[in-house]
Amino acid sequence: MSGPHADANRVLGDWRPADPQQEALRQAFLTLLDAREDACLRACEPGHVTASAVLLDSAGDNVLLTLHPRVGRWLQLGGHCEPEDETLAGAALREATEESGMTGLVVDPEPVHLDVHPITCSLGKPTRHFDVRYVVRAPAGAEPTRSDESLDLRWWPLTTPPENTDLGPLLTAAMSG
Repeated sequence: MSGPHADANRVLGDWRPADPQQEALRQAFLTLLDAREDACLRACEPGHVTASAVLLDSAGDNVLLTLHPRVGRWLQLGGHCEPEDETLAGAALREATEESGMTGLVVDPEPVHLDVHPITCSLGKPTRHFDVRYVVRAPAGAEPTRSDESLDLRWWPLTTPPENTDLGPLLTAAMSG
């Protein structure tokens, strides 16, 4: 095992969240990684590990969210691990760079939050995303550019995210992380 799979085992094996629900999820992620060598590949139909970015502005006051075309809600940036990804943090950084159009982003190496959610992704079949979320910081003056993967892209105050989102626990973790 190499690349994101080995990195996920190492990172999640070492990470100790303070929240008991996050600890339970961490154990579930480790169980998936132990059971499936393809756990970080989108081809893993039962569910696969993904990497997300809580992209903060340089002051740390605002988060960049995308209006996802298939989901129809405001979400953090992120997505599937790709063959060239060596680490989950690197996958989150790559996704943030691709989806925001910004360069010079910096990723915190330790996860800030975990989430498992059902989704019909590029497989075209219902599956689950085992999402490992990282804080990513934009340089001062960075301006996002919407990609084809988004209906809209904009900064939101961390304290007042859009109404059609369930990012409250994630944003709270990002503010304290």
